[in-house]
Amino acid sequence: MKTVNTAEIAGYEVTETLGMVRGNTIRVRNIGRDIIAVLRMLVGGEVNEYTKMMAEAREQAIDRMKVEAESLGADAIVQVQFTTSFIMSGAAEILAYGTAVKIRKKAQPDRKKL
Repeated sequence: MKTVNTAEIAGYEVTETLGMVRGNTIRVRNIGRDIIAVLRMLVGGEVNEYTKMMAEAREQAIDRMKVEAESLGADAIVQVQFTTSFIMSGAAEILAYGTAVKIRKKAQPDRKKL
């Protein structure tokens, strides 16, 4: 399924808007990652463990959004955005949302007539 953060998809036209779709996940830190994060804060640099955790959370939110779009019969999701919300100490929600649409390839002009 095509998923873009723009209102249009190059080479396609939107034929029907099916509505907003979303997918979310809530993730919590774990003690092992926290210990490593504290050590990294002392020496500086990226906290790879949290980077990986957030990337996985975003992918899971996207996958859940796609499942909702597929249930509506969508071919694509346009205007995809993410938001993160603090839930409680050490927990955050990652939400992906966009508009489910039906699309079709745009007709190509006949080059011989040009």
